[in-house]
Amino acid sequence: MKSGRIFAVFAITFLLGFVCAYLVVAPSEKSVPTVAQKDVAQPDDALPQHEPHDEDSADNAWPNDADSPEQVLYAQTQRMQEAIDKLTPRVPDRVNMYVIAFAGVGEENVFRNEAEFVVRQFEQRFDAVGHTMLLVNNPQTLQTQPLASLTNLETAIDAIAERMDVDTDVLLLFMTSHGSPDHLLSVSMDPLPLDQIAPDDLSDVLQESHIRNKVLIISACYSGGFVKPLQGDTTMVITAAREDRSSFGCGTDSDITDFGRAFFVEGLNHSDSFTSAFDVAKSLVDAWEVRDHEKHSYPQISSTPQIESALKKWRQGIHLGPPVPFAPARVKRSTDDLTALR
Repeated sequence: MKSGRIFAVFAITFLLGFVCAYLVVAPSEKSVPTVAQKDVAQPDDALPQHEPHDEDSADNAWPNDADSPEQVLYAQTQRMQEAIDKLTPRVPDRVNMYVIAFAGVGEENVFRNEAEFVVRQFEQRFDAVGHTMLLVNNPQTLQTQPLASLTNLETAIDAIAERMDVDTDVLLLFMTSHGSPDHLLSVSMDPLPLDQIAPDDLSDVLQESHIRNKVLIISACYSGGFVKPLQGDTTMVITAAREDRSSFGCGTDSDITDFGRAFFVEGLNHSDSFTSAFDVAKSLVDAWEVRDHEKHSYPQISSTPQIESALKKWRQGIHLGPPVPFAPARVKRSTDDLTALR
């Protein structure tokens, strides 16, 4: 009885604290700075800040017609189960690819756009219908999609591991977000209390899944800091930047990041090879940065003969579709939002 009373007091105190924090705390600066703007000179060791337009602020505020933050958190088990239930059995007698796309920051639509495009591209072009999962932080998807959180990511990976052949099939994990100089991947959907993701966090989750063949693509500033912790004999790691460099194309003015456009829209829309798509992306990103007088981001790739062999077998078993055009997600606005914008 005594332990039950202690637990009840603890639970009530936690809920009261969360509600108070939600009511009185205004949106604050993120611990992970936003991406570099192309028209402002910035210090080498700092991530420049991005000032949102009024329209962008309205788009990315907590929707009036959404559940409360507590209700959204409570609903994650249901959201994840709905997403898991949409997974279809693996196709026999061939190497299957399962895709998870993770959009980490809810305050900018660019990450949602990019993650949704990757899911659409792999379903339509790379024969992955029924083998994709989307985790996204965005005000527009709170009622329909699971949040991009470390907990949901672990659940998604475990669910896919149960359905795939962990020895022969391939997991593609794409994560797009802001990154920090100390190599933390930003995860935010204000005012929800979501954990940031460090390289070791991701490495631990993947190791526990026992999935052998993995392609890990991280589009974020300083994302090269994830390469060494994630390397393995059967793992390909691709990042948008070197461990000490920013990448470009985020922010409220962007529909897709520079690396996302170069790798997925230009690279994989014209090739079924990840290494070939990376070569295209690196060349394009370098050229764009020279044009815009930016300090080079230096995208990174780490690969092995084993993962290349698994990907070759995967390519041999799919029916390659046509290129998939990129289009940003449609933003729905409530009547209150439209009135405020006028």
